[in-house]
Amino acid sequence: MAHAPEHTPLDLPEGDPFGPHNLPYGVFSTAPDDRRRVGVRLGDHVLDAAAAAAALGSPYADLLAGPTLNPLLAAGRTAWSDVRRALTAWVTVPAHRATVLPFLHPLSSVTLHLPFEVADYVDFYASENHASNLGRLFRPDEEPLKPNWKHLPVGYHGRAGTVVVSGTDVVRPSGQRKSPADPAPVFGPSVRLDIETEVGYVVGTPSAQGTAVPLSSYRDHVFGLCLLNDWSARDIQSWETVPLGPHLGKSFATSISAWITPLDALDAARVAAPPRTVPLLPYLDDADPALDPAGYDLRITVSLNGHVISEPPFSGMYWTGAQMLAHMTVNGASLRTGDLYGSGTISGTEENERGSLIEMTWNGQRPLELPDGKRGFLEDGDEVTLSAWAPGPNGTRVGLGDVTGRIVAAG
Repeated sequence: MAHAPEHTPLDLPEGDPFGPHNLPYGVFSTAPDDRRRVGVRLGDHVLDAAAAAAALGSPYADLLAGPTLNPLLAAGRTAWSDVRRALTAWVTVPAHRATVLPFLHPLSSVTLHLPFEVADYVDFYASENHASNLGRLFRPDEEPLKPNWKHLPVGYHGRAGTVVVSGTDVVRPSGQRKSPADPAPVFGPSVRLDIETEVGYVVGTPSAQGTAVPLSSYRDHVFGLCLLNDWSARDIQSWETVPLGPHLGKSFATSISAWITPLDALDAARVAAPPRTVPLLPYLDDADPALDPAGYDLRITVSLNGHVISEPPFSGMYWTGAQMLAHMTVNGASLRTGDLYGSGTISGTEENERGSLIEMTWNGQRPLELPDGKRGFLEDGDEVTLSAWAPGPNGTRVGLGDVTGRIVAAG
């Protein structure tokens, strides 16, 4: 009597968003072996990429052998494509099955770590809907957008050292705050703690200082995307941002997903940016059809304590990743391997598509009605999860994983 073939982690159900068409990168360790090493997600398993490469005699073992993704990031676009092609073969070619199977670990049995060493961190403000909502909220008698907003991607430099991996608790920050009714500022824990639903861009190949990176070089420098939550203390931020930009209201924590999705996995999700309503200077003008459109159709879900509160669409972002990169370097600022830049809060046109609580609750005036109580801003113990997927080849989906953080009381 013939036996049915044994089901293995390489035999994924049809439509799995983490199939061979995806193969995002992360860094993991296991209980018996606490070494951090590069992993590639396949279904609900993690492939020890360096160990598989060594067992197969691959020349890419050294690029995958470190405790972070940085060596692979620094190797450049040709290497990224070559490694991805090799990985796809390792998990799909029947002749490799017996060699690869011992290096697949159940996702539930591993610990995931920050996947790369963050060099610099820049946060942008690229959603017209988000910027317009905040303009209407705080400047009701003025135009929602400032005069510069449609001429350049507005951004600020954040703190790379407080970027943390999904699952890391977020301590409620303390600082100065002053409401309009207060005669003087007070010091204490933030009482208006918020989220910012974003996408992060991970830079691989560096650039020379004094040399701008053009729109056409976006894919030569950006390795992939991750989900990003730039936690924000709105009360601290509002007091400190006159006349300069965000500082302590943002720098306490930025969470990113454990998986970095390579750009090559997102080819089917590329979309053009919205129509430009203001002429752009040449270094930002992406009207040339020969340029990579650099927009992405990502479907994002925001959950608070397990309850879905928003589904912001990324496809409508006014500024693209290529434009943000070009603007970030046009003054001659150099790129470094491991640079991270965020899109800024993603918001759509509808109320259920807003990417921050300050918009969802209109600065706390219209609290969310949730099964576990009302929320204007985050309370201690609240857990926020951002998850996303994108259209993949041949009707598949590409999973971007998720990024989760739980608020703990100020120390």
